[in-house]
Amino acid sequence: MTIKTHDQNTAMQLLERMFEVEMKFLKSDTKDVKMLAAAFHNDVVVHEPASLPYAGDWQGLEGIGALLRKMGEIWSNVEVEDLAAARTGDTVFMTCTLHLVSRARGTVIKQPFAEVLRFRNGLLLDGTPFYYDTCELAAAV
Repeated sequence: MTIKTHDQNTAMQLLERMFEVEMKFLKSDTKDVKMLAAAFHNDVVVHEPASLPYAGDWQGLEGIGALLRKMGEIWSNVEVEDLAAARTGDTVFMTCTLHLVSRARGTVIKQPFAEVLRFRNGLLLDGTPFYYDTCELAAAV
């Protein structure tokens, strides 16, 4: 079986670039969505669970910018620990321990997290996150 990929980045390189761009965006004063183009495809879609306060399909760079701003309003701290990833073709499977701190209540959450990510030419095209306990997240906000 031959699997064709459009770039030679490893799963970790793709994730590190994506997280770096997200953090740079969140820390910026302007929150200019153009900076997201370094890691996100123009046609990107991220599918967040219906039970979360940022539920829905977030489309395009504007959508990703809005999602990141919304998450920044809800969580005062987001950290990833024990990140592991595997890549097959343009799909990356990642898992980690997610650390969140609720801005509203100061609640600290630590739970397993996984995500299926599809890339095109090294840019995120589609992401589906899987939170271990969305009820815990919703209760914290």
